[in-house]
Amino acid sequence: MTPNLAALAHAPDLDTDAAARLDQLAEVSRRALALCRARGADQAEVACSEERGLNVGVRLGEVETVEASHDRGVAVTVYFGRRKGSASTADLRAGSLEATVEQACAIARYTEEDPAAGLADAALMATDLREFDSWHPWALEADAAVELALACEAAGRDADPRIANSDGASMGSGQSLGVYANSHGFLGASRDTHHSLGCALIAGEGEAMQRDGWYTMALAREDLESPAAVGRKAAERALARLDPRTVPTGDCPVLFSTETARSLVGHLLGAVSGSAQYRRASFLLDSVGERLFPGWFSVRERPFLMRGLRSAAFDDEGVATRESALVEDGVLQRYVLGSYSARKLGLQTTANAGGVHNIEVAANAGDLASMVRDLGRGLLVTELMGQGVNAVTGDYSRGAAGFWVEGGEIAYAVDGITIAGRLREMFAGIRAVGSEIDPRSHIRTGPILVERMTVAGTG
Repeated sequence: MTPNLAALAHAPDLDTDAAARLDQLAEVSRRALALCRARGADQAEVACSEERGLNVGVRLGEVETVEASHDRGVAVTVYFGRRKGSASTADLRAGSLEATVEQACAIARYTEEDPAAGLADAALMATDLREFDSWHPWALEADAAVELALACEAAGRDADPRIANSDGASMGSGQSLGVYANSHGFLGASRDTHHSLGCALIAGEGEAMQRDGWYTMALAREDLESPAAVGRKAAERALARLDPRTVPTGDCPVLFSTETARSLVGHLLGAVSGSAQYRRASFLLDSVGERLFPGWFSVRERPFLMRGLRSAAFDDEGVATRESALVEDGVLQRYVLGSYSARKLGLQTTANAGGVHNIEVAANAGDLASMVRDLGRGLLVTELMGQGVNAVTGDYSRGAAGFWVEGGEIAYAVDGITIAGRLREMFAGIRAVGSEIDPRSHIRTGPILVERMTVAGTG
């Protein structure tokens, strides 16, 4: 048993069944690698996973869905020189594993060589295989999950007589186990749990109805908001949207709420991803070293946060993760790379095969209420609609809803509008980042105030 697996197996909060399942996944990985070697593969990697979950849905006091899931799989990738082949199966039995390896090898023999193909460099493999408090299993039974969802919906429906209908509430709990191994001798295990509770409500009547909701999500159940709190928050958000207006077309400051602000960071991550760079499909081509944001603005990747939603000691290729700046003093420091995209660009992997690990945007302002006061006159966006973002040009145009702000106070709800700009200009025009971080995302940012955008309403 490897040190990583031994530590997981003897952790006091890991039940014997889960330890045995991790051991089984590790043994499957070893067998698959041995089969790859026996068939002449120069390099090979195996990813084994198992997921279990329970999800229930209720609406208007009645149970609508109860779903229990149990999925597992094995993905095998082999390299013959620079020729690559991949195959997968959900069957862990020996015969199926042999057939999967044989299929991967057959595919590799018929593919063309790719100079960028291959495992990440052996010297980059993680050796400190720590955990980050992400394993909090919950023996949640279906009846108890239904009760929690019903309590959540009832709290929202009872909050105000103007709550006319419900789109329902849902409760979910799940756990994931994974093992990644490769022919460098690396084998690492990971485990995490996830729990969520949400509710969507409808306020008003007829054509004046407005829908909104709220949800809570965490790795540990004690970090979830209570069912009553979620239901009441859903009701408050739906009621706040009643009697919306539009606004005249023009330019004004736009304050993105925490939930919508992280989409701006997502556009940055997409533009600096290795695949966008080597395909020449980004509005931020060759931008490392360029000032893209105000001088005070910074973004860091923090893979070692305890209970972080994307904390990890290694990426999907076994490369050791590390804390580093993505943007510092407004200047882009690096791209987001796995080994393949790094080779395509003549660079080194940044341990981001499979994605980023906890992105944190530094704040220079207070909470949302104080940012609304500082906004003075402009638009607070709480919902974005549509996919009107061109990743190549950076043109940005999306449907939006939220609230119009006058004199530093929310004046009325707004919908039926479009906000537009260019992402480069929007990034450079960021005036403030708030301190209220939404814990439900691995992109940890507060509200973001953009100095000026075009808001298209009536006229």
